Amino acid sequence: MRNWRFYITWIVIAVSQSAAGKSSDTLIAEKVDNAWKIVWERFCHSSTMLFYDYISSYEKGKELSHLPTTKEIKEQYPNPCGYGTGMEDCMILSGTMLETIVDRYETTGETQMNEYASNLFKGIVSCSLIESCPGFVARGICVEDDKSFYINSSRDQYTHAVYGLWKYYNSPLCSSGQQDTIRLILTNIAERLIKNVTSENNYDLLRADNRPCPLGICRMWNVQSHEAARLPMFYAAAWAVTGKEKYYEQYKRYIDKAIEQSLMINDQHSAYVFVQMSYSFDLLLALETDEGIKAKLRELKRRVGEMSLARAKKSLEELRSLDASQLSMLGPDWRQVSKWDVQNGYNIPRWGEYRNVWNLIREVGESALGIFMSGDKSIYQEGDKIMETLFSSIDYDQVSSCGIIFHIAAYWESQKAEVDL
Repeated sequence: MRNWRFYITWIVIAVSQSAAGKSSDTLIAEKVDNAWKIVWERFCHSSTMLFYDYISSYEKGKELSHLPTTKEIKEQYPNPCGYGTGMEDCMILSGTMLETIVDRYETTGETQMNEYASNLFKGIVSCSLIESCPGFVARGICVEDDKSFYINSSRDQYTHAVYGLWKYYNSPLCSSGQQDTIRLILTNIAERLIKNVTSENNYDLLRADNRPCPLGICRMWNVQSHEAARLPMFYAAAWAVTGKEKYYEQYKRYIDKAIEQSLMINDQHSAYVFVQMSYSFDLLLALETDEGIKAKLRELKRRVGEMSLARAKKSLEELRSLDASQLSMLGPDWRQVSKWDVQNGYNIPRWGEYRNVWNLIREVGESALGIFMSGDKSIYQEGDKIMETLFSSIDYDQVSSCGIIFHIAAYWESQKAEVDL
């Protein structure tokens, strides 16, 4: 039955395209342009210039009305990560969008990308240059006062921020003044790593209050295989923009062991893992000169690409099983949800059925991005088919999940990969 429905759907799509006189590529490009417009209008707050996790209304001006207030954040309510509030992944989303802007500019040369990048850069800087805690990267900033933040970050937030900043630093879009700022941010991060990531602290980055993270999400060493490359990645980025030997030495201290651990990866992870591994390996591959290490990094990227392809197929099938009412579900006011969990003392509001829809939309985009970051040209064609089906399956005017950002990122990564062929 699934196969029958699939072919009927594509017959309808093909007939519609023929009737409209538009190619599949043209229709996908139009969908991407619409998705681009929507994420900037609905998910990016004009005050903080950051992207947030979901929208709770389709009414203009009320999309992000659920976000935590200044008072709630100062009380670290509901938890020090801001989990469940809609502002827990601002750095993940904004870092990905920054690198996507760079990809789009490299592919098209559109001059308006300069304004997009500059505005988004301001938001990332506000999370990454906090005077009271140098080297700390906040998850996001309060839209009410443009400064309050939750004190518990994570290595995942750092990964997207560092990769986005590194890509932007090496782009023609980045001014010399912006490069100076990035140099300061990456230097501060490296110094925080040197100071805090020690055996005495269980290799923890520490929260903004310099206390250990009770969830394990800030540990930078003695971690799982898919997390092992993050520490050398951050040191490598600092070394690349400063040329300082001390950061290179830290990088070399960890890289061999990190690769050894990374080679033990398996596919039993959510798709966000594939994106973060791809970011780490891409940055390290661009900076490493040892051919033996480079070969291992290429192999790791290829393996992540294969896992991403398998996950993309599975996620897309699940996504296409949802009806329009499910796909258009709005995120909740987290204060009113019926179920809360407690994790190591952190009270976390749960979103119920919406969580699965929100995550599935995101998973397809993240796994598709991993395909085109792999460098494995043999899987690009299958990736293109996945992208075609994905964009034909969604009405972006009626989607509340930040996963749209990863759809856009995957598209522009695919376009860049096509140019590089």
